[in-house]
Amino acid sequence: MLFEQVTVGGCQSYLVGCADTRAAVLIDPEISQRDRYLAIVSQAGLRIHYVIDTHTHADHFSAAKQIGEALSVPVVMHHESVAPFVGLRLDDGELLIAGRLRIQAIHTPGHTRDSMSLVVEDRVFTGDTLLIGATGRTDLPTGDPEQLYDSLFGKLLNLDPSLKVYPAHDYKGRSHTTIGEEIANNPRLQKRGRAEFTDLMRHLNLNAPDHLTEALRTNMSGGKTVTQLISEASAVIPFMSLNELRTRLAARPNDFVVLDVREKNAFDAGHIPGARHVPRGQLELRVNEELSDPTLRILVYCELGKISTLAAATLRQLGFTRAAALDGGFKTWREGGLPVEKAAEPA
Repeated sequence: MLFEQVTVGGCQSYLVGCADTRAAVLIDPEISQRDRYLAIVSQAGLRIHYVIDTHTHADHFSAAKQIGEALSVPVVMHHESVAPFVGLRLDDGELLIAGRLRIQAIHTPGHTRDSMSLVVEDRVFTGDTLLIGATGRTDLPTGDPEQLYDSLFGKLLNLDPSLKVYPAHDYKGRSHTTIGEEIANNPRLQKRGRAEFTDLMRHLNLNAPDHLTEALRTNMSGGKTVTQLISEASAVIPFMSLNELRTRLAARPNDFVVLDVREKNAFDAGHIPGARHVPRGQLELRVNEELSDPTLRILVYCELGKISTLAAATLRQLGFTRAAALDGGFKTWREGGLPVEKAAEPA
């Protein structure tokens, strides 16, 4: 078996392949590592047959949909998943076959309703059901401590104690454990009675994950994250450095417009001298009256450079093919000690 573990932050994802046929599966991919997975696959001469999410992730953004589309392979989740982009839904006990690999799905709800674990030869990929020294939480949408108890004590902990456990998350730099080690040492699993275990899970009082709402929205629907939108926009526009902007402004060209897309209160408090102002939320509706010449060079800026990236991409879609964004935004201008113009005080 070919095996590669990819770690980013506390997220763990896995590339598992058949050494004889080079067929492989990708488990719990994280979106920031998309290019890394594809590079590993290419370098190792593998062919991905399935992209698998063990559950609907609430604490990171899954790359399953994007990689599935890029490679024209199905995204696999449990039957309970509501994600519309899933191409193959598994039920408890069913197998995936990739070359000589046999990947068995075990429905292990509790952390989420659609959680499943995957047994592959000498290891089990437990998603967030069983972690190293802990278990998945049950206080997020579709979580259920009663179901988690059954999944752990009725299923996973009955597997071969020597099976290696590879979870979807670990924040202490550990790569794996075993079923036997978790039975012996996992503090939560020492609460072996249903009532005491479920009571423990109901009173953990954990903080909500960062980006919870956005992660659930994108992972359940296949929609895009804000980071994705900005990344896609930045790929289709050029940027201008602060020094280049200073040079351009000093030359006072007639075909160069600086456009501030921040809100009015921010613009009034201070802006690049000579800048025009159209808030991002009004750009599409006011562009014809404010920018009548589509051949102009337009340098768009906001506070940090993110909203202006989206705005410049929109302008290009509207036909302003010389639109660019200021690298670093107004913050770099202000912190550079450059002149700032303020709106006139009302009489």
